[in-house]
Parts: sequence; C-alpha cells; structure tokens
Amino acid sequence: MVFGIRKRIQDHLVERRIRRSRLVTKDGHCNIEFGNVKYGNHFAFLVDFWTTFVEFRWRFVLFFFIASFTLSWFIFSLLWFWVARNNGDLTWQNPPSNHIPCMWNVYGLTTAFLFSLETQTTIGYGVRAVTPQCPGAVALIIIQTLIGALIHCFMCGIIVSKISLPKKRAKTISFSEVAVICPKKDILCLMIRVANLRKTLMIGSQIYGKLLRTTVKPDGETIIMDQVNIEFMMDAGKDNLFFVCPLTLYHVIDKASPFFEMAVDTLRKQEFELVVFLEGTAETTSSACQVRTSFIPQEIMWGYNFLPIISRSKEGKYRVDFSNFSKVASVATAHCAYCFHNIMGHHLPSINVIDNVGFEVIDILE
Repeated sequence: MVFGIRKRIQDHLVERRIRRSRLVTKDGHCNIEFGNVKYGNHFAFLVDFWTTFVEFRWRFVLFFFIASFTLSWFIFSLLWFWVARNNGDLTWQNPPSNHIPCMWNVYGLTTAFLFSLETQTTIGYGVRAVTPQCPGAVALIIIQTLIGALIHCFMCGIIVSKISLPKKRAKTISFSEVAVICPKKDILCLMIRVANLRKTLMIGSQIYGKLLRTTVKPDGETIIMDQVNIEFMMDAGKDNLFFVCPLTLYHVIDKASPFFEMAVDTLRKQEFELVVFLEGTAETTSSACQVRTSFIPQEIMWGYNFLPIISRSKEGKYRVDFSNFSKVASVATAHCAYCFHNIMGHHLPSINVIDNVGFEVIDILE
C-alpha cells in the first residue's frame, strides 16, 4: 500500500513537471512568462484599452460593470445634491412654502442618489423631475444622459465581445489525447485525430504543426525553441477539410521529416514538443478561430493505430462512437523510419497495448 501511494506521488510529480515544461497545454493555453518588461510598455495596454478589457477575466469584467454604473450614479448624485443645496432645496435649509426647487422631491443625499439612478437608467417613476427653475440642472441632466449612454454602449460591447469570442467555439474542437506512428498505405506516418463536436461546419479548415526543440548549431550557438514545420494532410489534401465528422490526419515520415531519425526505443528519450494548429471560420458566426494542442514524446505511441469510430446503421445513418476517439491498438510497425524504408519486416511494440473493447454503435442526440 505504501509502495502504491509512493508511486502515485511520483507519477503526480512527473505529470506536474511535464505540464510545466509544455509551451502549449493540451487545451491550447500558452505556458510562457514575460520578464523585465519596461515600465513604459505597460501603457500600451491602456492605449489598447478595448482589447485589454475583452481579455479580462469574467470576474473583473463583472466588477467593472457594477463599479462603473454604481460610481457614476453616486458621482452625479453629489452633483445633484450640490445643485439642490445651492438653490436652497434641502430639508435642513427650511425652504419657504412658495419655493420652486430645481428638482421635485430631491431634499437630501439619498433622494439625490435615487434621482441620479432614475435619470441615468431612464426609469422615470414620475415622482422626481427637473424643473425649468435652474438652467444648470437642465445642462447636468443632458451631461448625465450622454455619459450614461456611453457607459451602456461600452459595457454591453465588452460583454457581447467576450461572449462571442472565437475561442469559445474552439472548446467544441477536440484532439486525441495521443498521437500514433504506424504504416498507412505502405507509408510510415504520424497520425492524430481531431473532431468537431458541433454539427455546424468549420469553413476553410486547415491544419499544420510546429515541432519545438532545442538545437545546437555547428558553431556552438544554442537555439531554444527552434521551430520546424510539420505538414499534416489527408488523402484528399491538406486544405479546406470537410469537417463534418472526426478526421484522422497524418504526417508522412520521410527523409525530410524530423521524425525520420527517431526510433521506437529512442522516441521517449527525445526532448521536443509537437504543437498542432487547426484554423477555420465558424459557419454560424463567420468568425475565424484557431485551436491548439501539443504532444510530447510520452504522448506519441510508436506501433499503434487508432480504433475505428465511424459506422453506418441499418437505416443508412452514419454514427460516431466517441468512446474510441483516443483509443489505440497495436499494429506491426518497423523499429525505425530508416528500417521501414530500407529493411523488410516489421515488429510489434513491447509496450502494453490498449485492447479494442469492441465497437458499439451509439445514438447521437439530434
């Protein structure tokens, strides 16, 4: 029991270290910190205040939403209180019976706040109103109405922009937890699987990858996070994917591929990160979005292939079984890419396989 707990703790620490070492997390967030940024550069965020507000977390947006309205109501209530005080409208000033106030029923700070709130929100209960006695009050009500309209437009625009952010659409694009390396039509390929969980299509979809690793040049220069292009494709091409059902995309491992020099026993000893990007336009909102994920060597399985997930029912309807979306099964695969292209024969991997538990057609909710 103690050994089991110790192993779980070690696995948890290893998982945390791997998560910290990723540049791009599995859900697409970039794990990077900026240090020693000049103080003057922070004003650039204030200049681009719209993007800054849109990128705020929801709790801060709600705080600014509440604070902007409440603070504006209170500031204008002080101004209305000042107008009423100058005209002698307040209760403690004992105005005469024939006195004409600047605002009806505004005789204290509380009533001034209520009048400010009703004015800016255009509630208009009919109890409090401005009289033509004070020109300054007429000017003040115009100013408050214009400022209130600006606050309404700005805050509503921020909330609508946050709700309609393209990255929310990206939440319904799912990548497989692992990538696999196996033969495909007599070609050694690295394959990943991606699915669109909505029935609406992604128009003009294209997918590509970047291999990030540290390289050392012959002159001794070390390049951290060196980027190498990784092309993914389907049998029908690599652009304008018909993204109506889960797709299995592959990268051909040839002599030009950075995976050509790797083998089944050296793959997990490598230090690299494969970042995969999917870009397209949402059919519903016509907004462009990008989905990202990454794979580290421990998440690339050599000698395995994905289980089938698409079938056709007796009624002629296509069905997708997402329970097998990231499941794999072992297949005969060469020990290395060089062996695949130059030496006949394949072998089965020694790593424990994930058995095919059987394909079961499930009903997809309309």
